[in-house]
Amino acid sequence: MHFCLVDRVLEHTPGRIVTLKNVSAAEEYLQDHFPTFPVLPGVFMLEACVQAARTLIDLDAQAASQPIPPRYVLAAAKALKYGNFVAPGHALRIEITAAGDPHAPERAFKALGTLINPADPNADTPTCVSGRLTLRPLRIPPS
Repeated sequence: MHFCLVDRVLEHTPGRIVTLKNVSAAEEYLQDHFPTFPVLPGVFMLEACVQAARTLIDLDAQAASQPIPPRYVLAAAKALKYGNFVAPGHALRIEITAAGDPHAPERAFKALGTLINPADPNADTPTCVSGRLTLRPLRIPPS
């Protein structure tokens, strides 16, 4: 089963992307996480960061007129911290910044996910998830 956790790209510059994931009560995984207090699971926050980083890799290659890179997968997540819950009706804003050599086989990123509450647009944007990610190309064994 595949979940798309990037609803929209808000900003993109080489080496940096900001994406948005709107969390709806209709999301399949919220039905049992948790039935009386539905919140976006932490692993989905991490996956939203990974998908945003993949999108950054693809958009950076496209902007530089390079061929589409191979599919990247999560190799490591370090200093991962969770903060606020993301409930239905809220949005998760993910900011990914490239760190390290953009031409290295393994790509390093800093990730920051903050809460957007549409009911109170002037409220602070508390941190929901942060950490450092390393992505590597998917290895497909020869057949």
